[in-house]
Amino acid sequence: MDPLSAEQLRVLGVLIEKEVTTPDQYPLTMNGLLLACNQTSNRQPVVSYTTDDVEPVLTSLREAGLVRVVHSPSNRAVKYRHVAGETWELGAGELAVLAVLALRGPQTVNELRTRTERYAGLEDLGGVEGVLHRLKNRYSEPWVIRLERRPGQREERWMHLLAGEITEELLSSAEEVGERGLSTTARVSALEAQVAQLALDLSAMKAQLERFSSLLE
Repeated sequence: MDPLSAEQLRVLGVLIEKEVTTPDQYPLTMNGLLLACNQTSNRQPVVSYTTDDVEPVLTSLREAGLVRVVHSPSNRAVKYRHVAGETWELGAGELAVLAVLALRGPQTVNELRTRTERYAGLEDLGGVEGVLHRLKNRYSEPWVIRLERRPGQREERWMHLLAGEITEELLSSAEEVGERGLSTTARVSALEAQVAQLALDLSAMKAQLERFSSLLE
């Protein structure tokens, strides 16, 4: 498995998450994908991606066989869906755990249990602990690693290996994000991006309404 960038992890994690949490809106349009990537809840760190940021990421994920484009005659907007389960030969429960780790950073078992409640396929694999064991011992290449408990932490945490081998710099960065939480600047940036996107959507809806009104006159 080739290491994924932080941007690839965010986009792929979002697609896996939204397939389960908002199935009626899945596959995702570019607008839906941006809003999901930039949301302030259940994301560490918070980001403020634009279309220019995400388009090359989608291209690279398609080339890696992890994302596909969905064309529908009834919908002019291009949509995107993940095929990580097929490419990586992973079940829904394993994808659920990896998605939470990709979107939230290192997690304890209890945190993972709480944040994967809506995902199916976990109990069949022995719950979160069973899934972590399978991912840690999968073939010759582990997909997760158990982090040693650090001062001030009461439980051990788990981290994915989708970005490749963990370096001290990467580990320190992940730990810092987990301990610090979301900064005020990050929250403001993400909220500004969401407001801008909502303004664009509202403008498009007004234009459609005006066209419809003119047809009735």
